[in-house]
Amino acid sequence: MLKGIPPLLSPELLKVLCEMGHGDEICIGDGNFPAASVNPRVIRLDGHGVSEVLDAVLQLFPLDVYVKNPVSLMQVVPGDRVATPIWDVYLEILAKHDPRGAAMVEQVERFAFYERARSCYAVVATGETALYANIILKKGVVI
Repeated sequence: MLKGIPPLLSPELLKVLCEMGHGDEICIGDGNFPAASVNPRVIRLDGHGVSEVLDAVLQLFPLDVYVKNPVSLMQVVPGDRVATPIWDVYLEILAKHDPRGAAMVEQVERFAFYERARSCYAVVATGETALYANIILKKGVVI
């Protein structure tokens, strides 16, 4: 056990977060996200939701300050009437960890998001049941 490390961050995820360099990206996917088919490095956190994983990761993970949008959400497909209240939760978590808050978030079209996830350093597969709950984070530098 280590002090100060959120317990839901597995040793495998901690290793990946540490290995990542400035500009590398990590995707945290919901339960419907095709993690294994878009990226060979998948970290399973099935018993957890994206919000709790996001909050835990951001306790250790600096977001890139040299880009306008170090946080990307999967855009709702046009015509899909799905509500995304989980995004409000994400904005609260982001604001807690970075003063830029909502200003650093962009929405990425679904298939473009999948392509970005292919080039991510890793994908975290969660058990999140909310739709469009996928998020990509771009790592910054520790100052």
